[in-house]
Amino acid sequence: MGNELLMNDNQPVEVTIIVACCNEVTHIRGFLDSVLSQDMSGNSWEAVIADGMSDDGTRDVLQEYSARHTQLRLIDNPGRIVSTGLNAAIRAARGDIIMRLDAHTFYAPDYCRLCVEMLQRKGADNVGGPARTQAVGIRARAVAAAYHSPFSTGGARFHDVDYEGWVDTVPYGCWHKTTLERIGLFDETLVRNQDDELNLRLLRAGGKIWQSPAIVSWYSPRPALSNLFRQYFQYGFWKVAVIRKHRLPGSWRHLVPIGFVLANIFFLACMAVTKVLGAAQWFASSMVLWFSVVVAYVLATLIASLIAARRNGWAILPYLPAVFAAYHLSYGLGFLVGLRWYFSKPAPARFLSPVFTRVTR
Repeated sequence: MGNELLMNDNQPVEVTIIVACCNEVTHIRGFLDSVLSQDMSGNSWEAVIADGMSDDGTRDVLQEYSARHTQLRLIDNPGRIVSTGLNAAIRAARGDIIMRLDAHTFYAPDYCRLCVEMLQRKGADNVGGPARTQAVGIRARAVAAAYHSPFSTGGARFHDVDYEGWVDTVPYGCWHKTTLERIGLFDETLVRNQDDELNLRLLRAGGKIWQSPAIVSWYSPRPALSNLFRQYFQYGFWKVAVIRKHRLPGSWRHLVPIGFVLANIFFLACMAVTKVLGAAQWFASSMVLWFSVVVAYVLATLIASLIAARRNGWAILPYLPAVFAAYHLSYGLGFLVGLRWYFSKPAPARFLSPVFTRVTR
C-alpha cells in the first residue's frame, strides 16, 4: 500500500480491521504484508492489532510496521486470549465497519473490499468467505483435506469453498459496528469458539450471515497430529461452555463426536463390569456391540479417506485415517471433559490449566 493512503488521527475512518495475535513471529510479516496489500477502493481504513504480550519477536515486528504505516495501530491485550484482544480492538476502532482478520491466515488483495461490498449489498449483518486452506507438505495436506470433508466437520457450510448463501457462521467476519454494539461483543469467558458463539447470538437476535466464495483467504493448518489434537480438544471443551450459556447447541452436528466417544466408553465399561462379575453372556454381547461400533467407524473412515484422497491426491491417503481420528476423538474427549462446566460453576479461563487455554499454532 503506498504512502498516499497514510492518514492522520483526525481523518474519518470507514473500515477498521481488528486483529488479536500472540507469538506469531513465523507468520506476522506475511500477514501484515497481506493487510497492507488490500485494495480498499477509496474506503479509508485502519487496522487495530491487539498483541497478547508476545515474547517471541512478534511485538518487535508489529512496532516496526506500525512505525512505518500509520494505518496500523498496536494496542496491548493483557488478557492474552482472542476474545479479550478483539474486544479491545473493537473499543479502540474508529470505523463504522468492523472486519476481523486472523494472523494465521493470508488474504486475497480484494478480500476486504468484497467484504464491505457484500455487507452493503446483501443486507446481511455479517459476511465472510469459506475457510480455504493452504497446506505445505503431505501431512499438512492430509489435515487440510480432512478439514474440508463432511466426515470430519459434519457438513458445516463454511468448509465448502464453493457454497454461496445464508449460513450459521463464517470465518472471521465483517459487521457494522452498531451490530456488535447491539448484540454485545465477544464473550471474554471463552478461549475458543468465541466467534461461533457471537454468530449464534446474532442469529437468535434475528440477524443474517452471508457467505460468498468470492471472498478468498487461506488458512495454514497444523501439520502435526499432536497440535491438531490439542486444537480440537480445546474446541470440544469450550463448546460445552457455549451450550451451557445458550441451553442448546448451535448445531446438532456438535454432539456427534461426544456420542461416538461415549458409546465406546459405555461398551468398554460394560465389558469390564461383566468380565469381573463373570457374566459371560453379557460380556459377549457387550463385546459384539463395541466391535460393531469400531468396525462401522473404521469402514466410514476408510471410505471418507478414499474420497478425500481422490480429490486431493493419493499421496495423502496413508495419513488420512489417523487425521480423521484425531479430529473426532480430540473433539469428543474435550467435550467430555468440558461437561463438568454444564453441571457446575465454570472456572474463569485464567484459573484453568494451559491444556485448555493455550492456543497452539
